Amino acid sequence: MLPFLMNFTDILFSVLTYAIFGRALLSWFRLAPSNPLVRMLNDVTEPVLVPLRRVVPTLGFIDITPLVAIILLQVLHGMVRAALQGSL
Repeated sequence: MLPFLMNFTDILFSVLTYAIFGRALLSWFRLAPSNPLVRMLNDVTEPVLVPLRRVVPTLGFIDITPLVAIILLQVLHGMVRAALQGSL
């Protein structure tokens, strides 16, 4: 059960990280909000980004929230992996 849980968390954190990165890249292009890819990425990443936007200031016109979110996800992933490995 534990290897399954570790693999699941690895996949979950990877998908979230890639989704945030993809959303940041797509923000450079003018895509319609009704585009299925844009809607899917927004649905996946908004629960992570909205709370951070309340705390992280923008730098002029640059929103660094995705960068902060990716860093926090990596730190959290390391903590979850360490906790799971400690329970072996």
